[in-house]
Amino acid sequence: MTDWHENDEFWQGFGGTMFDVAAWEDATEQVDQLETLLGIEPGVRVLDLCCGPGRHALEFARRGYRVTGVDRTERFLEEARRRAVKEKLDLDLAHSDMREFVDPEAFDVALNLFTSFGYFSDQDDDRRVVRNLFESLHSGGKLLMDMGGKEVIARTFEHKQWRERDGDFYLYERTIKDDWSWIENRWIRIELDERQEFTVGHRLYSAAELKRLLHDAGFVELVVFGGLDGRAYDTEASRLVIKGSKP
Repeated sequence: MTDWHENDEFWQGFGGTMFDVAAWEDATEQVDQLETLLGIEPGVRVLDLCCGPGRHALEFARRGYRVTGVDRTERFLEEARRRAVKEKLDLDLAHSDMREFVDPEAFDVALNLFTSFGYFSDQDDDRRVVRNLFESLHSGGKLLMDMGGKEVIARTFEHKQWRERDGDFYLYERTIKDDWSWIENRWIRIELDERQEFTVGHRLYSAAELKRLLHDAGFVELVVFGGLDGRAYDTEASRLVIKGSKP
C-alpha cells in the first residue's frame, strides 16, 4: 500500500488549497524573515528540501541566492520549473525522496519548511533525513526547520474543521495517537459529484524532542523560536522553528 505522502493524487487534490494565492504572497515576507533569522545574504548556496512548487526557492532565486529545490512530487517540480523559466531564474531542481537526497558539503544553508518532516512511521527515517541534511552542509553551514510543534498543536487543537475554496469543500478530522507522538488526519475534498478522501499522518515533535534529534545528528548552536519572525517558543508561539549549525 502506498503511503499518503507518495500518493500523487493527494498532492493534486490538496495542492491547490495548501499553495493558494495567499501562500505564494506570504513567501516574500517569510524569506525576509529567513534572511534575518539566519543572517544570510545573496550568493550563498541554499538547499530547500521538500520545496513543493517552489514558493521559497523561487523567492530566494529572485534575490540572487544559488538555490537547489528538492521534492518527490514531479508535478510540483514542473510548476517550479515553469515559473523559473518564465522569470528567467537560475534554479536547480531535483526529483528525490528526502530520505535519499544528499549532496555532501554542497550547501551553506539547508531549509525544511511548512511541516515537511516526520511523515514516516519508522522514526529511523526521520534520523536519516536529518543526517542527510547534516552531510549536505559544509562546516559552518546553517540549518533551519519549521513545523507545527507538539505544544502549539496541543494549545490550538480542533478535532474537526472545514473550509470552502472556489466552490470546493475541504473537511478535516484530526486524531492524536500513540501518546501524542503522532497525529492522524482524515482529509476529504468534495467537488460537485467527486469526492476524495485521504488519511494523512505525521510524527509530532516537541521543541525538546526535535532539538535532541538534531543534536544527536551532530548539529550544534541549536536555538528554538516560536515563528519565523524570531519570537520566543512560549504560549504565544505559532510555529516550531529551530536553527542550528554544522561544526
